[in-house]
Amino acid sequence: MKKEENIKDNIKDNIKVNKKRLIIYITFFLILIYMIYAVYLLVKQPINKVTVENGTLYLEETDIGYVIREEKVVKGNNYKNGMEQIKSEGEKTAKGDSIYRYYSKNEEELKKQIAELDTQIQEALKGQTELFSSDVKLLENQLDEKIELLSKTTDMSKISEYKKQINDLITKKAKAAGESSAAGSYLKQLYSQRTKLEEQLNSGAEYISAPISGIVSYKVDGLEETLTPNNFSTFTKEFLENLNLKTGQLIATNDECGKIIDSSKCYIATISDSEEAKNAKLDDKVKVRLSNNKLIDAKISYTSQENEQETLIILEIDEQISELANYRKVSFDLVWWSTTGLKVPNQAIVEENGLNYVVRNRAGYLSKVLVKVTRKNDKYAIVSNYDTDELKELGFSNKEINSIKKISIYDELVLNPDLSRVE
Repeated sequence: MKKEENIKDNIKDNIKVNKKRLIIYITFFLILIYMIYAVYLLVKQPINKVTVENGTLYLEETDIGYVIREEKVVKGNNYKNGMEQIKSEGEKTAKGDSIYRYYSKNEEELKKQIAELDTQIQEALKGQTELFSSDVKLLENQLDEKIELLSKTTDMSKISEYKKQINDLITKKAKAAGESSAAGSYLKQLYSQRTKLEEQLNSGAEYISAPISGIVSYKVDGLEETLTPNNFSTFTKEFLENLNLKTGQLIATNDECGKIIDSSKCYIATISDSEEAKNAKLDDKVKVRLSNNKLIDAKISYTSQENEQETLIILEIDEQISELANYRKVSFDLVWWSTTGLKVPNQAIVEENGLNYVVRNRAGYLSKVLVKVTRKNDKYAIVSNYDTDELKELGFSNKEINSIKKISIYDELVLNPDLSRVE
């Protein structure tokens, strides 16, 4: 009897132990499920929600363009003698200004003889014991100043200017000192020889002047009369491709001639297969981003349908003219439009009855918000709130307008929302 009671007690104890184990297992299982669910929420939440921020949307494409310019090549008779730049590359010039000159025959020999005479004149002046007049002292000070300026500049036009001024000062000094010194006859002789050599040097040089005002360039490639804005209708895809130009290749500097480029504007011709190009209109405003990453204004000056897919567009720009003077064929970004405002993913926008809505989440409370889509690309949209007049035009009553919620920056929106589950 006692044995049976012990057995019953053991069974009861085992049942109690098993119940405790079962409760522990169930509790552990529930905790595990909760943890898995919590991790799921942590992972899922960033994907299903997004914060409204200010941003800018662009609709752009990358194209290849041909640079078209109004430009005038200038070339003299002595181009075989070599040339010296007076105006540097990219420098602006007025009509009639000297932009460069061709060397005269025997120029190096004449310069050498003039330099030797200058040395002799300086030596003769040093050998004088008479006191110089204040005028001669002034000339000496001016001469020292110009020599110092010459040593500090690399600008070709300024170097040429300083050299001329130095030569003039040396001549004046020699003449003034020569007339007032005991060795005057010797200095006069040196001065006379130098004047004759200077005249011989200047008479043999050919100075080239700008026929029009504009930008000076020595990058002459032979296409100045081909890629001109005189008749856009002559440009076609075939015509441009047959030029066999390399994209981004620098135009080489010419050592026989130069040219003047219209500084007010230039053009870029491109072939595009986009819908925007097909629908483009004359005088439409766009933007162009060049290889230096500068975004500049442009407008459409000409369009022509090449075929069903491609459109020839010619863009007019009035900036970066000097930068583009280095090239004939460039890669660039054509920005059709750009808009700044409240930027949201397209996944957050739902259309209902012809209107666009987003679902806002505030502390777990979801509400439907009417938005106006200003601009949209493949991934994002710029949205705003309708004003009262616009809402009335859409057919909303005053009571409805007063209760309409508005979107604002830093709102949290639900992606891919279900409007049927939102108030």
